[in-house]
Amino acid sequence: MSNKPVKVTDQNKPWNRKKEPSDHKAKSREMKKTILIVTEGQTEELYFKSFPVITSFKVEAVNLEGQSKLKLINLTEGIVEESHIEYDEIWCVFDMDFKNGAKELSEFDNAISQGQSKGYKIAYSNDAFEVWFYLHYSYNDQKNIRSYYYKELGKYWNMNYEDEGKKYAFCERIYEILEEDNNASQENAIRWASKLHTSQKDLAYHQQNPVTTVYQLVETLNKNLKP
Repeated sequence: MSNKPVKVTDQNKPWNRKKEPSDHKAKSREMKKTILIVTEGQTEELYFKSFPVITSFKVEAVNLEGQSKLKLINLTEGIVEESHIEYDEIWCVFDMDFKNGAKELSEFDNAISQGQSKGYKIAYSNDAFEVWFYLHYSYNDQKNIRSYYYKELGKYWNMNYEDEGKKYAFCERIYEILEEDNNASQENAIRWASKLHTSQKDLAYHQQNPVTTVYQLVETLNKNLKP
């Protein structure tokens, strides 16, 4: 093989150009991503599935409704082990339930800690996932139970949220409703949710109220929305 150097005048000839992957192909490879979102309810599952993400960003949402928080973490591990997909991020989404007293409080804390120890990202809410929807409209740092948020959302959406808001068809539309409502602001929701979380992050998880770290998952999805 000749070691003769290529003349400067010949460097741009087609036969002397080094083939490089196109920017488009390189970017496509970099952008391909799959995340797993495991939820404990239909509302959460359908809401996250509604984000209009780019085709190279796959969202796999699984609803494990009826499971305890710790069981949800364990089942998530099973899903990951049995899947042929190598997930780039794994999210577990659940909220606090005041049903079983101290046992419920400790399970909430333990589920978050165990999930994080496995490398999962946890989008937790206290008292309810609906705190996230509520923050699109208003900021409130007072402790409330879920019936308060159901009532307030019912006013914003002119409906009985507790009766109608959990129906499949409505859950599919919540993202769209919030996007189209001039009185709602996801930007505010992210800012207010972050403020609530930051001000309470040194407390035990079950003591953080109101709080929702759903904004962190939403930020991840927002980075991959269609133009």
